Amino acid sequence: MCKDVKISLQLFIEYLQIEKNYSSYTIEHYQYDIRDFFMFMSEQALHSLEDVQYFDVRVYLTKLYDQKLSRKSVARKISSLRSFYKFLVREKLVEENPFNLVSMPKQEKRFPEFFYEEELVELFKVCESSSPLDQRNRAILELLYATGIRISECTQIQMKDVDLFIDTVLVHGKGNKDRYVPFGSFAHDALQTYIENGRKALLENKPPNSYLFVNYRGGPLTARGVRNILNEMIKKSTLTGKIHPHKLRHTFATHLLNNGADMRTVQELLGHVNLSSTQVYTHVTNEYLRKTYMTHHPRA
Repeated sequence: MCKDVKISLQLFIEYLQIEKNYSSYTIEHYQYDIRDFFMFMSEQALHSLEDVQYFDVRVYLTKLYDQKLSRKSVARKISSLRSFYKFLVREKLVEENPFNLVSMPKQEKRFPEFFYEEELVELFKVCESSSPLDQRNRAILELLYATGIRISECTQIQMKDVDLFIDTVLVHGKGNKDRYVPFGSFAHDALQTYIENGRKALLENKPPNSYLFVNYRGGPLTARGVRNILNEMIKKSTLTGKIHPHKLRHTFATHLLNNGADMRTVQELLGHVNLSSTQVYTHVTNEYLRKTYMTHHPRA
């Protein structure tokens, strides 16, 4: 990879971190997709980003399909590269965006996965002990389910952001958009127990820090750390499979709508800019209603 290409990628990463305020997890995906394209450029003897033309993009697409990647994976890679080149055009590092003319592959319709209430009960049983780590883990689980916040938002919460008097948390969302999200009595009790006992134990004889959730070394808990915690909970429970990053968020939205919450309120709580992002959950709730009807109606 030539020096100019490496510099361009570094500038783009700084743009994602500073201007877009993307999480480290999201930026990792961008880097992975772009570096994969750089490998393709080397194979095709394309020495600079300016050399890439629409025809080269079509060849790259063919390569992706030959690898049997899903339409979703291909769409993500093209989206990453389109954004990368859009940035390069803006910075006048290239003249044109060769990915602008590429049509995105149609996505398979997939409804968000969520937990049923009885499944959540099984998950909560896993962290019922009073050890500092279990107190922390229960507080994480309760807060994620109570608020629907993203894992990246959860790890950024500072102690000063949590108000146990009025049971709200200040969430720093995408694009530097802050919002206050309420939580209920279960999350309140779990947070209070963790803050007064578990967190103090985890920080004992360690440098103080302002983050709500800390690891066993006393440092800030990362998004990857939260994912590992949730997957360990699944392994210890009677449930199967893995918890992907948004499953508790999907569960939060689905359960609210199933119990009569209006769409606009759920949109605000989730921090969605567009209502269309929230409307996907109506498909889930409609399917839930249909299954309930087919199961319980005598003439179904």
